Amino acid sequence: MPAPTLRKDEIYYLRLYVAEDTPQSAVAFRNLKNLCQKHLAGRYQLEVIDLSKHPERAKADQIMVVPTLVRRMPAPIRKFIGTLSDVASVLIDLTLRPDVAAACAAGKAEQNV
Repeated sequence: MPAPTLRKDEIYYLRLYVAEDTPQSAVAFRNLKNLCQKHLAGRYQLEVIDLSKHPERAKADQIMVVPTLVRRMPAPIRKFIGTLSDVASVLIDLTLRPDVAAACAAGKAEQNV
């Protein structure tokens, strides 16, 4: 399967669901901010939703656990559960680094993502 074509002007709409100040939520937020600053500078909108304060918001994206990242756009909607510490996997799943995806598919791990 060919790597997706990325448009440099494409805006990513992201929602990060967290629960108060839990360590996992803090790590996920920090990892996501770093990833966005490095790979999506000027091309993302991030909404952080604290489900301990707004539990009704979980229904919209069918959130069962936190932290969970939801990529609303570009389509299709994608969900990522956990602290987002595996940067290469997140980049691949967000389709930000098709070169990393190709290397992983070929059995080669890229260290400098």
